[in-house]
Amino acid sequence: MNLIQQTGTAKPLGKTGLTVPPIIYGTSFMGNLYHELPAETKLEIMKKWFDVSESVPMIDTAGKYGAGLALEVIGKGLKELGIDKDNIIISNKLGWYRIPLTTNEPTFEPGAWVNLKYDAVQRISYSEILECWEQGCELLGGYYKPQVVSVHDPDEYLFAATDPADRAKRLNNIIGAYKALFELKAKGEVKAVGIGAKDWLTIKELYEYVPFDWVMFANKLTIYHHPPEIIKFIEKIHDEGVGIIDSAIFNGGFLTGGDFFDYRKIDMQSAADRKLLAWREKFYAICEDFNILPGDACLKFAFAMPQISAIALNPSKPSRINRNVDLLRTKLPEEFWIELKRQRIIHKEFNYLP
Repeated sequence: MNLIQQTGTAKPLGKTGLTVPPIIYGTSFMGNLYHELPAETKLEIMKKWFDVSESVPMIDTAGKYGAGLALEVIGKGLKELGIDKDNIIISNKLGWYRIPLTTNEPTFEPGAWVNLKYDAVQRISYSEILECWEQGCELLGGYYKPQVVSVHDPDEYLFAATDPADRAKRLNNIIGAYKALFELKAKGEVKAVGIGAKDWLTIKELYEYVPFDWVMFANKLTIYHHPPEIIKFIEKIHDEGVGIIDSAIFNGGFLTGGDFFDYRKIDMQSAADRKLLAWREKFYAICEDFNILPGDACLKFAFAMPQISAIALNPSKPSRINRNVDLLRTKLPEEFWIELKRQRIIHKEFNYLP
């Protein structure tokens, strides 16, 4: 199997019963991440979701995005566009709850969010995740409801543990939260329950306790990072009927020229980071030889494994949405992938490319 496969068509999301388009749209910019987009631009982005999709669009949002601002913008925008609730799939990552803003800026992720009127606190437990669910539905306006849910950043929640006892308590909280979400599914309130995490080992650990319908890998299945251990795990859960979404395919913007790698700033004094930069220079040189944009190579690589149902992207420019969809139908030269493997940009153990 190689990248000559058709990547522009909708695919089933595992055994969830949902069919999803190849690109799922992230919505953090709707919550004013790093800067505030004009309201007209936000609405234009939402309109593009429907203009370019050959199937029902799917979006990925969260109560954490702008302390619920993204949910409000989406609900209002969809209503303004006249979108029926059955004509969009909304995935809401739960675990952050809007509260009044009592400080100069929000206390969660200081400096990341712009011009917010509310703060947010983390709430992960059986009862608290249901509170997040109810608030999320209210912020969407009551008419639109998420069909897909998950616990937001469970890896970071576990990493914040102060000692083994605290970690065990946090793990129980996560398991309790998922019990509540699967009860929502049993009642027909949602169609699929899953997990998204930057640390894939957290997904693997929680999979021992929770029968996820779908998983989303962030930063961990990219043209830079695709070790055999992750590939084997993806193959395993796919065979067990789990839907798989790939996200953060540019390693936090590093692969397309950014100064951050997986959300931390590159340090020129670090030998490890200088090695990262050398890898990128080699990758860019090969791309230049074949007249291929690095970002295009990253996107096409993300579809190399047929087990991937979709990738999640977060474009803040409407024109980029068209560009990405056009790229899905573009075939990159087989010789390009061969050269990437020859120069060990792509691991020789990765068997989904020439």
